[in-house]
Amino acid sequence: MECVIGVVGRDFAVVAADTSAVQSILVHKTDEDKIMLLDSHKLMGASGEPGDRNPYSVNIILAGFDKDAGASMYYIDYIATLHKIDKGAFGYGSYFCLSLMDKLYRPDMTVEEAVDLVDKCIKEIRLRLVVAPQNFAIKIVDKDGARDYARREIGGDSPATATATIATTA
Repeated sequence: MECVIGVVGRDFAVVAADTSAVQSILVHKTDEDKIMLLDSHKLMGASGEPGDRNPYSVNIILAGFDKDAGASMYYIDYIATLHKIDKGAFGYGSYFCLSLMDKLYRPDMTVEEAVDLVDKCIKEIRLRLVVAPQNFAIKIVDKDGARDYARREIGGDSPATATATIATTA
């Protein structure tokens, strides 16, 4: 039930991914970081089988920042299809995220607006998927570099009674 989400805004890109490591019906862990910092100004969000996530049989959202070109994002799927995009998502959550992005995305979004769009996607994923990921990591890349931005976690003992907690590190 993996999901990777990406949005390019005004001079930055945001990449979010669930943090679940699953196989079949088993959740092995809920703190898997699927967004790699490739260098000071590049992020790579990957979805795929955990053993293959780097580099085989994966779907990737690659985001970066260049001082001359600004922020950019690329969609690379498991058969090496490559497209430059402004918004995108992989995984089961993409069925809900892509329609939200089509309706709400604007190229001039601020960081706060882009993260709000990602939060809307996460909320919809949690609401609509039967087996929804509990936690998400959000990272950003801009002129100041690539870095952790926030986490979206569900607290509590069961999903039925869980409450959302937001931890932001800007």
